[in-house]
Amino acid sequence: MEIVVVGRHTEVAPRFREHVEDKLSKVTQLAPYAQRVDVEITHEPNPRQAASSERIELTVRDKGPVVRAEASASDRYAALDAAATKLLERLRRSHDRKKGKAARRDSRAIPAADDGLEALEALDAAVEEEAEDRIVAPTETDVAVESQLGDSPVVVRQKVHRTSPVTVEDAIEEMEAAGHPFYLFIDTETRQPAVVYHRHGWTYGVIRLDAQAEANS
Repeated sequence: MEIVVVGRHTEVAPRFREHVEDKLSKVTQLAPYAQRVDVEITHEPNPRQAASSERIELTVRDKGPVVRAEASASDRYAALDAAATKLLERLRRSHDRKKGKAARRDSRAIPAADDGLEALEALDAAVEEEAEDRIVAPTETDVAVESQLGDSPVVVRQKVHRTSPVTVEDAIEEMEAAGHPFYLFIDTETRQPAVVYHRHGWTYGVIRLDAQAEANS
């Protein structure tokens, strides 16, 4: 696994690079097929943001979805510790989910049966069990629904909210007013579903889907 360390507005000492490699050595235990980990170190020169002047962003590039984690602190070693802790926890959760799925697939294996009716019943049971593992979207507005993913410890809570298209600026205001770390909305200008989220300081991010929502009739 390759570990690529990049500094933004800062120099990265060889000693710290070695510390990064040692800190991320456990990644392969939880993501054995990971090809690379990108480590981005950013220094914020603004004295007003001294408490979060060192930011570490970690990105694991695997065969599956990309896993990211970031943290900020006044000291880059502390920022790395915090970011690595988040990353390993997310990798551990992903690893446990994959193990749970594999176990369920094994348990659904259709046994050989001489009797055709017995084989058909076994197939029906496997299909029903597969359906139980699917997370079904709620149909009622403003009613929270929780579903457990099969026999795994994963619980998904869903809720449908009414919404009207808003601007990015309005979405940020709504997010800040609610005290949430992110806000899901439909952009008035592009009609795209999007999420605005707080990054650090006065910096925000927006993620958009490459799709357009239908106008309300």
